[in-house]
Amino acid sequence: MTAHALRRDARVIGLVALAHGLSHFYQIATAVLFPLIREDLGVSYAALGATIALYYVVSGVCQTLAGFAVDRFGARRVLFGGLALCVAGALLAGLARDYEALLAAALIGGLGNSVFHPSDFAILNARVDPGRLGYAFSWHGIAGFLGYAAAPGFSAGMASAFGWRSALLAAAALGAVVTAFVITQRAALYVEPADARRGAGGLAADVQVLMSTPVLMCFGYFLFIAVGFIAIQTFGVATLIALYGASAALASAALTAYLLGAAAGIFTGGFIAARFQRHDRVAVSGMLVSAAFMFVLAAAWLPAAMLAPLLAATGFASGITNPSRDLIVRTTTPPGATGKVYGFVYSGLDVGSMVTPVFFGWLLDEGRASAVFYSVVVALMLTVLTVINLPVRWSR
Repeated sequence: MTAHALRRDARVIGLVALAHGLSHFYQIATAVLFPLIREDLGVSYAALGATIALYYVVSGVCQTLAGFAVDRFGARRVLFGGLALCVAGALLAGLARDYEALLAAALIGGLGNSVFHPSDFAILNARVDPGRLGYAFSWHGIAGFLGYAAAPGFSAGMASAFGWRSALLAAAALGAVVTAFVITQRAALYVEPADARRGAGGLAADVQVLMSTPVLMCFGYFLFIAVGFIAIQTFGVATLIALYGASAALASAALTAYLLGAAAGIFTGGFIAARFQRHDRVAVSGMLVSAAFMFVLAAAWLPAAMLAPLLAATGFASGITNPSRDLIVRTTTPPGATGKVYGFVYSGLDVGSMVTPVFFGWLLDEGRASAVFYSVVVALMLTVLTVINLPVRWSR
């Protein structure tokens, strides 16, 4: 029975992680082709950047709504719909002959992207043994980073051989294959809709849950995490070049080291989350260490040759907290509200991704490169404050 349960859990975790990895793949599969798209369609980088902003605005606004849909109609149905929309968005982008089609593709893709966190966590929390949830959340996060890592090579490689449109059409075809495979395994992903289990509580009761102190603190945690991640992922290379005089190759290698370090941290964090019950302490400790490394980076106390190991350590310390943070959200979620709570708190990632890129770009334009990394330190310290002020148990 134990071996059967382990195989069942591994199957569920693998399917959910595969879907999550595909969502991250689509998040940047188009963006890495912007130089080619700009030249072909004759649009500015600012206009192309607006498509990314639209993508995250739609994803952020709709993620909470997707959570309500998960609890009302079931996580599996919503997940399949999101996968189909992501594929449709890539297909439309690949067929685009003008800028307006790219905007429509971003809108559809953002709508598809909004479903994954509420759907994924509703399935994992319902179908995986509680003792293995730490590992489940770990592999869920790792799959996201693998999706990020796969997109640039796939898109650039296909574009260099066949053009940017063919690259996006190939991305859509890949997603269609993955979606079809996940649908064939639908029996493993079924979760009874939460609203059916708990009975109708009404919209007012649902809003009261989302506006409660624990849930709002979790939302703030994810918002500040996104601020730091956007600063490093989007502006990290430019900031390292400006602050350290590093070459583009060295700065890019340092960013890669950060992402690999974060993935390794998430993997390690799964074991930690499975063995320690005080997930708040894990989150606080990891963020404090990550903030300390970022402070050293911002102060430029070390030579440029140390950038890669320093950023790898920063990413590792931050990544360790990921499985524990997801378990913190689970602890603060009342019964029957998994979809909407995870949808709401994870929308903090999209909100942080929406509102901060212009600010960090302005800092670089003003020659304040160190302020970019100091801002990350502040964001990480604010995540610590949200956890410290977070009631660790929901009164059930």
